[in-house]
Amino acid sequence: MTKSTPVALTIAGSDSSAGAGIQADLKTFNALGVYGLSAVTCIVAEIPGKVLQIEAISADMLHAQIDVLVKNFPIGAIKTGLLYSPEIISTVAQAIVDLACGIPLVVDPVITATGGDRLLRQEAIANYERELFPLATLITPNLDEAGQLLGQKVSDRESMQNAGAELSRKFKSAILLKGGHLSGDDAVDLLFADGEVVEFSAPFVRDVSTHGTGCTYSAAITAGLASGRPLRESIAGAKQFVTACIEHHFRWESKTGGKIDALNHRTKET
Repeated sequence: MTKSTPVALTIAGSDSSAGAGIQADLKTFNALGVYGLSAVTCIVAEIPGKVLQIEAISADMLHAQIDVLVKNFPIGAIKTGLLYSPEIISTVAQAIVDLACGIPLVVDPVITATGGDRLLRQEAIANYERELFPLATLITPNLDEAGQLLGQKVSDRESMQNAGAELSRKFKSAILLKGGHLSGDDAVDLLFADGEVVEFSAPFVRDVSTHGTGCTYSAAITAGLASGRPLRESIAGAKQFVTACIEHHFRWESKTGGKIDALNHRTKET
């Protein structure tokens, strides 16, 4: 690593299938020319579409990871992924306040896995809202997560517009509301920042069933911020990157039948 190499930190869970979580974040950082650091919050036994077990790291161990990294590396941006519990969210928030105030922070509020398995304890949502969201440079919910944060269903472009505006007002942060679950030919995301709404769109890649797109997207944005790029430019580059990761996906035959898809972080685009 040279002095000119940007550095980013991911604080997230470990995915045993390496398609999401810290593994996806580190692959993304590397593909985009950023040196990646990691603080593990929990260990998840999972494959695409199925979560078997989650085990949390202790709050002391998590804080120690963040402490030693922030005190020794020139971190340009930080992202959070799966935080799992109220205790972990509180630990991360306090560490950001004590050690990393002023460093751009991207919060991906991971609540459920792509396959529908719940990854965040219900009572932890209040800790997100009270402690971590106020510290964020950008919050990146998908439609399901936005619906859970607001207590209402977000299912079309109109409700997406309303939800993004409400989240931005409520948490006083830039919001990137990801609309990839909407029907249509394009995957459309909306950025709510500085009183403006900016659309980011890419062709919807069909017939791919994988996980880790949200992790990869937020990690790519974090890589852009760590490299000194403005927020909108970082999002535009990340949108292009994650679309390419999906388009050039890996596919294997599962030993239990069917297929397993995974994002390809070493795409032709990089």
